[in-house]
Amino acid sequence: MARSSRPMPPVITLYDSPGSGSQTWVPAIWRIRLILNYKRLPYRTVWVQFPDVEPTLRALGAPPSSRRPDGRPVYTLPVVVDPTRNPRVPQIISNTNSIAEYLESTYPARPIFPEGSRALQTLFVHYIQDVFVKPLLPIMIPASYGRLPNRSQTHFHGASAPSHPLPLSPGPERERAWQRVKMQFDFLAIVLEKNASDGDGVVAQGHHLSYADFALCAILLWIEQIAPQDGWARIRDWNGGRWARLRHRCQDYMDVL
Repeated sequence: MARSSRPMPPVITLYDSPGSGSQTWVPAIWRIRLILNYKRLPYRTVWVQFPDVEPTLRALGAPPSSRRPDGRPVYTLPVVVDPTRNPRVPQIISNTNSIAEYLESTYPARPIFPEGSRALQTLFVHYIQDVFVKPLLPIMIPASYGRLPNRSQTHFHGASAPSHPLPLSPGPERERAWQRVKMQFDFLAIVLEKNASDGDGVVAQGHHLSYADFALCAILLWIEQIAPQDGWARIRDWNGGRWARLRHRCQDYMDVL
């Protein structure tokens, strides 16, 4: 008689949006994936194309990640579902920063917010996602659109969504855009270099990876995957190769499960 198989223990589910093939690329989602891997938490990925994000998250009962000025909910990825503490009533968390806070408080081993660093890291991550990344958007958004599956590309042609952005043509305008990007990298290199006297000068906390590093590395991985020749080939050599060294520090936490 065949043995009855034991049910698999519940694991965390990360909802992600694929690029061409099942490839993770969205910086906000990369940030959470790096944290899950760093904390060595078992998880699985569910891929959701852009047209299916809102209906999928509504069906899950996920809270909106934000709200429009008129109060209407906005549903975006990543979303994490954690049934490991209570399989009957799993925790469902939206919004990248909220997910990071949840994972840190629920699974404190291998902390991403070392003691006394939470406020400064929060400011650092706010700078990365709201200031540092802005000059990249005219370059990276059109390139990212071109890597989407056909069905997701079609979604952005709908009447309720803006037309897809046009890429910058090679030439002076594109080079000026990259110069604006480099100004942000140069400034950040100066800030991080202040850790060189009591750290390695690469990671934000001096010696150990933290949430701030994962927020920045997620941007680097976005550039590497979407614009390997026009983008990453430039950036990896800027500031004495600092950004390639940071990416290397995060290398062990880039698995896609």
